[in-house]
Amino acid sequence: MLNRLAANLMITAGALVIHAGAAQAQNFPSKPVRIITNEAGGGNDFVARLITTGITANGTMGQQVIVENRPGASGAIAADTVAKAAPDGYTLLVYSNNFWTLPFIQKVPYDAVHDFSTVSRATTAPNVLVVHPSLPVKTVKDLMVLAKARPGELNYATGGIGSSPHLAAELFNTMAGVKMVHILYKGTSQAITDIMGGHVQLFFATAQGAMPHVRSNRLRAVAVTSSEPSAFFPGLPTVAATLPGFEISSITGVFAPAKTPAAVISRLNQEIARALEREDVKKRVFDIGVIAAGSTPEEFATIQKSDMTRMEKVIKAAGIRVN
Repeated sequence: MLNRLAANLMITAGALVIHAGAAQAQNFPSKPVRIITNEAGGGNDFVARLITTGITANGTMGQQVIVENRPGASGAIAADTVAKAAPDGYTLLVYSNNFWTLPFIQKVPYDAVHDFSTVSRATTAPNVLVVHPSLPVKTVKDLMVLAKARPGELNYATGGIGSSPHLAAELFNTMAGVKMVHILYKGTSQAITDIMGGHVQLFFATAQGAMPHVRSNRLRAVAVTSSEPSAFFPGLPTVAATLPGFEISSITGVFAPAKTPAAVISRLNQEIARALEREDVKKRVFDIGVIAAGSTPEEFATIQKSDMTRMEKVIKAAGIRVN
């Protein structure tokens, strides 16, 4: 009898929780929604503001969506702010996959899986392997042969430890069985300048950073890091065509605090999907070398966990760490 009573109470409590969540979603949003990201003017900020612009233009949200910048600590401050926010859908995080690989590189105040609910992937962009034109490399196979013949002599540039270009190069080192040396710069611009000057040999650059210099023949594009050929570099092969399974891209997505009601997540996902489907939004991101690529919350969670598994292995194998 007591067991049946306890079971009935649990069912009733569960029904009340579901009902409360549904009621909350029905009234959502009743005040402005904040999107937290890192410094103004960066790639994450661009995506965050593009999403807010698209949502505002659609006019279906019924409330303002405001971007707030929390710079510093490689995004840890922005992520921690959202992790500690109320799980009500009014505070969101927009950040690239550095957000979930950073915990493998340095201590952070958040758990990238348990402290957040995935809302939607927003954009994706491949890296492109570029070399100085004087380097006798026109294919991925050429680079593998040269790197094996000159172990420890070829240098690759990056604009940050644990960045997408850094992880792409270390993934290449691992899968190709070569050893190229990391040259760290304070930013992407200086890295590209030094490659064009012949001071370093190669860079797994962003499409945005590489395109103008490839078109002017100051850099040679060798391959893209996505699993499929990229519209940004028509005719350019993938690294995976030579190294099957090689894939790395920069992914930006939207997160809410953990335990945000599923109905609220669903509403946010619908609004973001509408924003990303706008032709003006697609064009603006494509013009800077990025693809608008929404997803369901479940698809994004799968993408995140898969990327974390792969990148953790790369980071540990390369010994990448920030003290």
